[in-house]
Amino acid sequence: MIKIILCGCNGKMGQVISEIVGNDAETQIVAGIDLNTEAKNGYPVFARIAECDREADVIIDFSHPSVLSEVLQYSVTRQVPLVLCTTGLSEEQIKEVENSAEQVAILRSANMSLGINMLLKLIQEAAKILAPAGFDMEIVERHHNQKLDAPSGTALALADSLNQAMNQEYFYKYDRSAERAKRNKKEIGISAVRGGTIVGEHEIIFAGKDEVIELKHTAYSKAIFGNGAVQAAKFLAGCPAGLYDMSDVIEE
Repeated sequence: MIKIILCGCNGKMGQVISEIVGNDAETQIVAGIDLNTEAKNGYPVFARIAECDREADVIIDFSHPSVLSEVLQYSVTRQVPLVLCTTGLSEEQIKEVENSAEQVAILRSANMSLGINMLLKLIQEAAKILAPAGFDMEIVERHHNQKLDAPSGTALALADSLNQAMNQEYFYKYDRSAERAKRNKKEIGISAVRGGTIVGEHEIIFAGKDEVIELKHTAYSKAIFGNGAVQAAKFLAGCPAGLYDMSDVIEE
């Protein structure tokens, strides 16, 4: 039985993960961390992770960047591996994560969906064949009207995956309204759509002469991110210090 500390347990994703773990015979949440300690859970909830006195095999963090340092300190001090799902980290915070990973196992991914992480691999193979043949590469992402950031972290991860396949020769184009110019062959266009209750859609377009190839991932609920986080926790528990991502989970 893998014992989990869940940071952000009373948020939307925290509640999703609580339900997933509740139906999983291999995992158990032994403690939650959330400012809202009044909500009823099947496990004790602490306002700060520093207050948590429960033994655990792994931490899943779906909280907020503002508490990252405290979570990392707890993870390193207690030697509890960390599945870091919190997004919107600064460059300084990413460096802090990398430094902490020298002392404890940390898995960080821009998107916890197993499908998205498989797509990251597929588009690299497509890019290696299609881009040299003259195909243009575009990414279109769609999310609900409450999402604050644009483009999404997943769209940027997809762009990075394409660029990595092409030896970092491409640059990103976010907005075409500022100038009147033909498309540069070395650009990856990234467009963001916001509306309604779209959970998340990411489409990669390879547009060539007289033919178009599209690869698309659609998320119909937040459960896919929760399932990925739980799978990541199972993988990471017991791993040696180092920085991991979802590709390691897929390849296991």
